[in-house]
Amino acid sequence: MTFRPGGGTSRPGDVVDTSVVSLILGIGIGAGIALLVIAVLAPRHLRDARRHAIDQHRAVTNGQLYEQLVPYLPDFEFNPKDARFLGRPVDFVVFDGLDEGELRRIVFVEVKTGGSKLTPRERLIRDAVREGRVGWKEIRSELHPGAVARRTSAGPR
Repeated sequence: MTFRPGGGTSRPGDVVDTSVVSLILGIGIGAGIALLVIAVLAPRHLRDARRHAIDQHRAVTNGQLYEQLVPYLPDFEFNPKDARFLGRPVDFVVFDGLDEGELRRIVFVEVKTGGSKLTPRERLIRDAVREGRVGWKEIRSELHPGAVARRTSAGPR
C-alpha cells in the first residue's frame, strides 16, 4: 500500500511506502519508551550507587582507623613501641623485643577486619617471608649530612 501526500494525483517522488512510515513511527515510539524507562530507573540506580559508595568508604575508613589502633588493644601480642605502621603493602613491621634491647624476631603484621582477605600483593609478601626470601641491604651515601644542607642552601648553580 502506498501513501500519496495531498491525496491527489501522484507525481514521481511523492509516493511513500507505508512500511517506511511504520518503521519511523516504531523507532520514535521505542525511543520514547526507552527515555521514560531511563527517567524512572536512573535516579533509583544512582541513589543505590551513591549509598553503596558511602558504605564502602565508611568500611575502608573504619578499617584504616582500626589498623592504627591495633597495637594499643589488649589482644596485640607485641609491645606497641616495637610496632612500626606502614599501611602498605603490609600494615605493620614489628621488631619484637627491640624496646627491651633484645630483638627476638621481626614480624610482618597484616590486620584484617570482617571477612576481608589478603590481596594478591599481601599474599606475595606473606609467601616470601614464609619461604625465607627476606634480606638486608645497607645503603651508604658518599655525602655527609651537612653537605646536603650546604648544597640546597647555596641555591641554583
